[in-house]
Amino acid sequence: MYFRISDNFALRSWSDVEYACYKKGHCYALPLTLKQAKVLELSDGEHDIEADDTVMGLLMRKMIESCEKGEHPSDWSAYKKYDNKYFPKMNIMITGKCNYNCLHCFNAADNAPIMSEWTYEELCDLFDQAAACGIHALTITGGEPMMHKRFLDILREIHKRGMFVEELNTNGFYINQEILDEMKKIGCFPLIKISFDGVGVHDWMRNRKNSEELTLDAMRLCIKNGFRVKAQTQVNKKNVDVMMPTVRILSDMGVETTRLIRTTEVPRWAKNAPDSCLSFDEYYSEMLDFAVQYQKSGMEMDIDIWQMLRLYPKNKSFMIAPVMYPKGSYRESACACKGNRGMIAVTSSGEVVPCMQMSGLLSELGISFGNLHKTALHEIINSGAYLDNICMTVGDVYTNNEKCKNCNYFYECTGGCRAMGLLYSGQRIDYYGEDASKCHFFENGWLEKVSDALSDWENLSVKD
Repeated sequence: MYFRISDNFALRSWSDVEYACYKKGHCYALPLTLKQAKVLELSDGEHDIEADDTVMGLLMRKMIESCEKGEHPSDWSAYKKYDNKYFPKMNIMITGKCNYNCLHCFNAADNAPIMSEWTYEELCDLFDQAAACGIHALTITGGEPMMHKRFLDILREIHKRGMFVEELNTNGFYINQEILDEMKKIGCFPLIKISFDGVGVHDWMRNRKNSEELTLDAMRLCIKNGFRVKAQTQVNKKNVDVMMPTVRILSDMGVETTRLIRTTEVPRWAKNAPDSCLSFDEYYSEMLDFAVQYQKSGMEMDIDIWQMLRLYPKNKSFMIAPVMYPKGSYRESACACKGNRGMIAVTSSGEVVPCMQMSGLLSELGISFGNLHKTALHEIINSGAYLDNICMTVGDVYTNNEKCKNCNYFYECTGGCRAMGLLYSGQRIDYYGEDASKCHFFENGWLEKVSDALSDWENLSVKD
């Protein structure tokens, strides 16, 4: 019998992944057994294959389909082998320009020195390079990405290459029915992540009159058109008291998830809103009170409390974010940051950074891991400072940080967030610095406080 790989699947391999399979609309490659991989490799419409249990299993999962001899898989589905390491995702800041003057953001409209932008032609070349390295999913961000004059053309170019837009970060100002209709025509249905900083506070925080009403209208329009929406909310002393009414509005309109993010001590925020950051204790205390209220509220929207807690009300469960490895699951060889290892982050000036959250700080410190206007993507992800940084293991952090080495919580925490470690280390370059916010969380009993306060729900951070 003759088989071909189905149009929704693609067989791939990388220098560090022998075989895996992409599925359309899913960013990470699926693992395969060697038998499955060999069947998929032969499912090219040219090989006569005996229908054994492995073949039947792939047929049931619709990964292959029967065909006539000479009927080949699509170009996207056909087996491709890459000589670089596996990177499924890219986060690309297509422009540094923004129409808002947000009080905390280094990409604000009045911050002219960083208003760099990729040209359409440069992006087309970058997307060619990304496809040639086996990248599958992209996050589009800015600045405000919809300010790019070729925004829709950029989405088209991504999808033309067999990749897809997984997420779109936006302030929502430019979202309208025409834009959404065009995205649907392209087949582009990303998770749309829209910033919203609270009832009665959003206009002040975003430094834009009537932005609150515009933002909520944009969310409603996206949901009406079948797009998933995630709200991203800064939390500080100015707006922490309106978090419950804010999430009630978002939940009622059908927002999928709200992410509450502690506004950190960046220079722009310190200048525009002095002494407005919540201390670690204030943040943990306020967010735990919020979580307890939310647990009893009857709302079903997921809540992601940055660097602290994730709430899943539909199945009455939660995860404690600082617990990277429940007891007994620690692996010395695991990546220090799973997110960094899976996603290449690229700024509007072409800088490749371990994560987008690090980009502003690295720029201020004058640290560069490589620039795609000067060096090819394939070269950057095959050797050098960038690869060394994102391939850092939790064992490396343990070896290079004396505090972590002597900490009773290291095997659960593994040093915390690398970006936060750099921010709080006080050193110009310290990629092994401990994340002070996680130290505070564990050392001051917040692990136990959170577990006890939410005990009516299942704690997914505890390994059975």
